[in-house]
Amino acid sequence: MRGWAWLAAALIAGPVGAQGPFEEPAVVTTHRFAPRAFDYRAEAGRIAIRDAETGTPRAHMFYVAYSRPRAPGAPRRPVMFVWNGGPGAPSTTLQFEFAGPRRIEGARMVDNAETLLTHADLVFVDMVGSGFSRLARAEEAPAFYGTIADTRAFAEFVRAWRVTHDAGDAPTYLMGESFGSARAGQVAYLLAQAGAPVAGLVLVSGGLGLPDATPAALAHALHVVDLAATVRAIGKGAGEDDAAVEDWARRVYAPALDRAATLPAAERAAVIARLAASTAMPRAAIDARTLRFTPRAWLEATNPGGPPRNAYDMRLTAEPVVDEGAMVRELRGPFGYRTSLPYWGVEPSDTGFSPDGSFPDGAGARWNWATKTMTPQEVQAEYRRAAAAGDGPPRLGPPPPGTAEAMRAAPALRVLVATGLYDSYSSCAANRERVARLPADLAPRVTFRCYRGGHMMYRDAPARRALSNDVAALIAAGE
Repeated sequence: MRGWAWLAAALIAGPVGAQGPFEEPAVVTTHRFAPRAFDYRAEAGRIAIRDAETGTPRAHMFYVAYSRPRAPGAPRRPVMFVWNGGPGAPSTTLQFEFAGPRRIEGARMVDNAETLLTHADLVFVDMVGSGFSRLARAEEAPAFYGTIADTRAFAEFVRAWRVTHDAGDAPTYLMGESFGSARAGQVAYLLAQAGAPVAGLVLVSGGLGLPDATPAALAHALHVVDLAATVRAIGKGAGEDDAAVEDWARRVYAPALDRAATLPAAERAAVIARLAASTAMPRAAIDARTLRFTPRAWLEATNPGGPPRNAYDMRLTAEPVVDEGAMVRELRGPFGYRTSLPYWGVEPSDTGFSPDGSFPDGAGARWNWATKTMTPQEVQAEYRRAAAAGDGPPRLGPPPPGTAEAMRAAPALRVLVATGLYDSYSSCAANRERVARLPADLAPRVTFRCYRGGHMMYRDAPARRALSNDVAALIAAGE
């Protein structure tokens, strides 16, 4: 009888844990941060994303939250929600390579001197279909595996986490990397519309969600500045500094792109010669008619006889070796999150029970990029264009309301745009120009920084320190 009585009480009250009734109990551990001699709390758990009408869980999103103790009566520390992109990537990269209190160094975890926990409490979130985050039922996939649906899920996670942790009065910041940066702006807009504006955004190596008044030819031409810096870094450049290359890109190359169809032969040849010298792109690989080449073409042509250069860090020809398994062992070990679920994105996805032996494709492979209705032919054409250009995800409709709309809905919101100089998916020079041309109501609240690193610029120690300091300054500006 005692067992049945316990079960009845549990069904009435729900599981009791750090998240409160009706949520899965979280695991809480306490740790010492030796470099600054303070204690901190790590909480690992999952938040249910519930149907608004029935309260039924439709998915569970895994998170790791870090917090420092505060004195009774002291104001709430800022809370920063942090996620990666993909789509389909868990938050381990930002958590264990940049922002969290523990950082992977070789094959071991060490205290992270640049942790953002010094400045704010941190909540690292895994999108549904990554890490330990899961759909409640297989048929829920369309409700989460798409650009619009994913944004709504993250906005609900932030709302639910703040409610269950009594953090409604805490200044809130969002940090996203790559695809996750566009998501951050879109989530900020949804939260502002719901009356819960965020204080700041950190947009790392991805979509800005800001207006772009840069002429198309100039935006393309400015990519030369980043390529020239890259070839100098790998010892292949012509020795020109960034200022000289940018001056040529503005005065000569951008106007030549606008007149490419009618450019005299001698001028065309001179542009191609200078472009080849600055970027190490073989002259024969530059389209003589348009005076252009794609990022993918550059990656393939500048390492002849070997593999293409790394799209995330153009200085490299192979992926850096990072012991991601050590990150997951940290979750299962010192943080005490015991689960038989594989951590998707790091551990094999074809693990677990499958009655017929088949396993579903990952979230990214099933992603619905569309933000408007399109024909199958239009969708396939855009996929082909994006693949050929090597310039990121397909554009299947207009972007949803993002950073700019969030800033206009929340006049105190400030933004840090972080770009890696050696990232083929972005451009320091073009992003700097874009921010410089922002309208007067947005410009004073946006800070742009270029770091000498790749897409994950924090893998370079000087860039990691600089980015950490810049995020700290963003938070301090909101206090």
